[in-house]
Amino acid sequence: MNTGDTALVLMSTVLVFAMTVPGLAFFYGGLVRRKNVLSILMQCFIIMCVISLQWALCGYSLSFGPDTGKGIIGSLKWAGLNYVGGQPNADYAATIPHAVFMIFQCMFAVITTALMIGAFAERMKFSAFLVFTILWATFVYDPLAHWVWGTGGWMRSLGGLDFAGGIVVHASSGVSALVLCVMLGKRLGYKKTPFRPHNLPFTVLGGQCCGSDGSVSMPGPPWPPTIWRPTPLSPPTSPPQQRDLPGRLSSWRQHGKPTILGTVTGAVAGLVAITPACGFVNPMNAIFIGIIVACVCYLAVAVLKAKLGYDDALDAFGVHGVGGIWGTIAVGLFAEKAVNSAGANGLFFGGAQLWPQFIMAVVTPLFAGVMTLIIYKLVDAIMCVRVKEKDETIGLDLTQQSEAAYTVIE
Repeated sequence: MNTGDTALVLMSTVLVFAMTVPGLAFFYGGLVRRKNVLSILMQCFIIMCVISLQWALCGYSLSFGPDTGKGIIGSLKWAGLNYVGGQPNADYAATIPHAVFMIFQCMFAVITTALMIGAFAERMKFSAFLVFTILWATFVYDPLAHWVWGTGGWMRSLGGLDFAGGIVVHASSGVSALVLCVMLGKRLGYKKTPFRPHNLPFTVLGGQCCGSDGSVSMPGPPWPPTIWRPTPLSPPTSPPQQRDLPGRLSSWRQHGKPTILGTVTGAVAGLVAITPACGFVNPMNAIFIGIIVACVCYLAVAVLKAKLGYDDALDAFGVHGVGGIWGTIAVGLFAEKAVNSAGANGLFFGGAQLWPQFIMAVVTPLFAGVMTLIIYKLVDAIMCVRVKEKDETIGLDLTQQSEAAYTVIE
């Protein structure tokens, strides 16, 4: 048992917790109209509650429990946190309590399901949202986490690398978000009524984290500098982007002035792309990853969405889905064992890591998309997922939560 390692992972657990509440809650809450801000805060908060419970009951065991023999899913041996206590587990956390590793991973399950909120914001019934979230975590996130991170998972056995969730967290939630927004349909008045962010200072309160290695020091270079340096270097290279303004490289170029919305959107895209790679690439290559993700996410947000006409309200797919897929492929290009001896060499360093990364980048979106469609159809058949038109017009704060964020209406 190492007290330094334990302290690092506990601190990182708090940071990932803060990514959802208040981080993502305020990030998304500031982007919606004022009549829906409380619904976003409520959805993010309740996800923290229900996914933590699901994780303790069965989610952790399905994700990280002993493999059932096919590399597809973990067994229920650790259900109810059985055998998950204060002693280390050699497979995942050899120097920290098993329970600490479990709660750290729980925060990733929470943030993954919360990221999808950005696609269906302002139009999903709260009761249906609860049921969908639990089913999605159980049948989409848990198997994916086992494939990539679980001992015996088939993607892990294939050699796939995802340091902190580029494919498990961002790509899976982003693609699932796209399916949801297409199935739900456009918001009332889409492309006819301007949907302006109601509070941009809220939006600036997002964040990212570190700690996925679970240790202060590991073989090779000192890990905290190795992880921290690439992580902040990628976001600044993402130029300002403006949602729903196709045909230009950035809002700065279009308006002659940089916008805070464009800046934070570009920063989030950079953070998404470096998530799978931060433990495997050097700082300079992190800059290249950030430059490229700025371009691909801009095309997804400003060009692809406008051309296809889907209403991804807060660009969950354009930023998280596309950015996560690119980051996963980037590992296959830029990873090097000189940075992490436990990793692999990418294409640019004479290795063959690109192939397993490509398989992950193809299979994961397909699996997440198909399963999301099935779960959506099931929930919609039972309880109808979308709110009534009258409720949507009034706003979800009043119709779903019976509360209002502001007493003065401008």
